[in-house]
Amino acid sequence: MTMAPSIRLRDCSLDLPIYGTINRSFKGTVMASATGGRIASASKNVTVVQALKGINLDIRSGDRVGLMGHNGAGKTCLLRLLAGIYEPTSGEIRVQGKVSSFINLGPGLDLEATGSENIMLCGLMFGLGFDEIQALTPAIGEFSGLGDFLQMPARTYSSGMLMRLIFSIVTSVPAEILVMDEWLSVGDAEFLVLAEARLRQLVDAASILVLASHNEETVHSLCNVIVRLVHGEIISVERKPG
Repeated sequence: MTMAPSIRLRDCSLDLPIYGTINRSFKGTVMASATGGRIASASKNVTVVQALKGINLDIRSGDRVGLMGHNGAGKTCLLRLLAGIYEPTSGEIRVQGKVSSFINLGPGLDLEATGSENIMLCGLMFGLGFDEIQALTPAIGEFSGLGDFLQMPARTYSSGMLMRLIFSIVTSVPAEILVMDEWLSVGDAEFLVLAEARLRQLVDAASILVLASHNEETVHSLCNVIVRLVHGEIISVERKPG
C-alpha cells in the first residue's frame, strides 16, 4: 500500500560553516551580538551560523503550510532542509513522497545550451527519464511561447524569456510535495495570467505545499497551517480548523 505524502521533523538543527570570515574581529563580535548569539566561532578561519534550532514539525497530506518570519528567520534554510539540499546537523527528518523544489530556479540553467537542451538538462536534474522529458518537451515549449528561440543559446534570452523557460520547465511535472520560496510571479501581463493559473493548478494537485513568504495575505489565502520562525526557531504553529 502506498503511503500518503508526509513530513516529520524531530529536534532538527542546522549549523552552516562559513569559511574565511572575520569571526575574531570586532565586526564579528558585533555580528554575533546583533544576531542574538546565533554566530559561533569554530576556528580562526571558520564561523558557524546556527540557521535552525530544535525544529519539531508534522506536515500531513492535504496541508498547505506557510512559513513566516523576518529576513534571516530561517525560512529558506528550512525549505532547503525539506528539499534535501541540506541535511540536519542534529535531529531527524523523514519525508515521505517526491519533493519538487522552487528554490533558486535560475542557477540550474546552462546559458550556453539552447532552450531545448536546457529542457532536457533540467528534466534530468529533476530525476525524469529521457523518454519522459521528450514527451513533455513539446508542451513545455508551447507554454513558454519562445518558439524558434528554443533553438538558440539561453545567453541570448532576455531576463523575461529566461523566466518563461524556467517556469515552463519546473511546472511541467505534477508534484507530491511542493516547496516554494515566495509565490512565483513571472513574465509580462499576458504570460502572468497563464503562469498564475498554471501555478494554482500545480498547487491544487500537490498533496503538500510548503510556502515561505513575507506576504501575509498570500500565506493566509493559500495555507491552512501558519508556522512562524524567529532566529531559526519555531515560535508558533497555527492550524486553521476544518
